[in-house]
Amino acid sequence: MRKKIQKDIERYRKITEKLKEKEPLGMYGYVIVNKPELKFKEYDRYRSYYCGLCDILREQYGIRGQVSLSYDMTFLVILLTGLYEPQTAYLEERCIIHPVAKHPVRKNEVTSYVADMNVLMAYYKCVDDWKDEKKVTRLTYSRLLKGQVKKICGKYPQKAEAIRQALSGLSAAEKAGEENIDRAASYFATVMSVVMAMKEDEWTEELQKMGYQLGKFIYLCDAYEDAEEDIKAGRYNVFCTHVDQPGFDAYCESILNAMMADCVRIFERLPIVEEAQLLRNILYSGVWIRFQAAKEKRIKVKKQEGENSGRSV
Repeated sequence: MRKKIQKDIERYRKITEKLKEKEPLGMYGYVIVNKPELKFKEYDRYRSYYCGLCDILREQYGIRGQVSLSYDMTFLVILLTGLYEPQTAYLEERCIIHPVAKHPVRKNEVTSYVADMNVLMAYYKCVDDWKDEKKVTRLTYSRLLKGQVKKICGKYPQKAEAIRQALSGLSAAEKAGEENIDRAASYFATVMSVVMAMKEDEWTEELQKMGYQLGKFIYLCDAYEDAEEDIKAGRYNVFCTHVDQPGFDAYCESILNAMMADCVRIFERLPIVEEAQLLRNILYSGVWIRFQAAKEKRIKVKKQEGENSGRSV
């Protein structure tokens, strides 16, 4: 039994690494929790939502669904659960990743909805990656999901078409070398606005607005982090004409601050009580972790380059 579990773990790891390569399959991993600022019980609660989403992805889509799991979508599960307060199942279980000790898991109707959106976004992103860059692993993964995606499209036809069009528009804009920062970010912003609004109700407009700003934030954070690497590799990056300008880091941070300020204002208007502190940890602090790490890395590299340049003179 133990050997079988170890084989399953190794199989899961290999599939995950091969499919994810260097880039995420669907989302980007910027909307994360700031773990050091949480109490143990708060972090356990966060992980229970993450594991719940992983569980639903496995139940509905198998390993092919699990490898698209992201922290960004975990945030959406918590946000919509806090807003709508659906009946939530709590259990403790083992899995391939945690074969020895049981871990807490929370699942509800929101988890199922987010799992569908997670797979849908991963599918369309992989289709575009294959069209644009001929990445064979992305073609393979999209084919694995194609049957399930048809069912999701039948369940959410308007959302599916809106996401497809937005990601297709993003692909076209990047091919054309779009230099307008707001326009380039608007496509993924549209995707997030569609995904965030789970229902047609009194909160739809607020969630769409929040999703739009959050989508811009995610897209531009990713562009900032990858700017130099993309330029060296000859890949598109919306900041390619800005990266060598004085004050580039402060410029990016001011743009991102404005977007996140809008997100937070909308969030604070939502009647969320139970998960409010956990969500504040993410929106006020967690979303900045990777940006700050990338900023510090850029400053360090520039400093080293300056020192090396001084020695050579």
